[in-house]
Amino acid sequence: MSAQKGSSARAILYAFLANIGIAFAKTWAAIFTNSGSMFAEAIHSYADSVNQALLYFGLKQSQRPPNAEHPLGYAKLSYFWSFIVALLLFSVGGLVSVYEGWHKLMAPEPLSKPWVALAVLGVAVVLETFSLLGALREIRKLARGRTVMAWVRTTRNAELVVVLGEDCAALTGLALAFVFVLITLLTGNPAYDAIGSIVIGAVLIIVAIWIANRIRSLLIGRSAEEDIRSGIERIIEADPHIEELLNAITLQFGHRIMLAAKIRMQADLPIGQAVERINELERRMKAAFPEIGWCFIEPDVAD
Repeated sequence: MSAQKGSSARAILYAFLANIGIAFAKTWAAIFTNSGSMFAEAIHSYADSVNQALLYFGLKQSQRPPNAEHPLGYAKLSYFWSFIVALLLFSVGGLVSVYEGWHKLMAPEPLSKPWVALAVLGVAVVLETFSLLGALREIRKLARGRTVMAWVRTTRNAELVVVLGEDCAALTGLALAFVFVLITLLTGNPAYDAIGSIVIGAVLIIVAIWIANRIRSLLIGRSAEEDIRSGIERIIEADPHIEELLNAITLQFGHRIMLAAKIRMQADLPIGQAVERINELERRMKAAFPEIGWCFIEPDVAD
């Protein structure tokens, strides 16, 4: 669990440092060149910087200890702030970029020294690549041998999903901005630069919707990952004092998991020994899966 938090915090830091530097460079280039694509990219980088600050804030808030009002803690705050980030990426990043591109398309203005924009975009690609590599490095630490794509499909780590989505969107946007500014330079037609801004905005909107959809399932309530669920079931079924696993439910809370299981134990087992066996079973499961924060085992004869 602490490894997941550390990986998320490091990935957020890599992305924030890269994006704030890129944002300043893009702003200067947008003003200097009058490029709509560059302006869209500057907005995107500022939005990403704010997003990473919000992700870090949410990560820290989710670590607050439980209390009487919130007995299971504040872990789901990380999902809430991740969803807010998706909304900001959609509105501030995507819609504003589309609007700026449409405005430029209706009233085209020639670019001034577009080679400056191309140079800044090239540097931004390098910095954003370092951010993406940092996020991928942290993801591989948590992937348990799975590919990155397999991890993305199954993970419950909201912060790293958001950072990965933003980094991929940023690199795609940079590549599109470079292409459209280059076409504008070669043709002398500023309409291509405006179209580039609209396309970049559309990419950001698509990524924002994808991120929001992933976080939505976590906000509603999602089980632990499949390998953890199957591992828990194997441990319970392997216990010689348990005749049958009647039911097991897991629920993801941030980087922690709540487990509730109903089991049928040996009928002749004294209640004192049954309690000891259940406590020992809980210790084994928490040792195998440190992510388990709450464990409720109920002996019964039927589900």
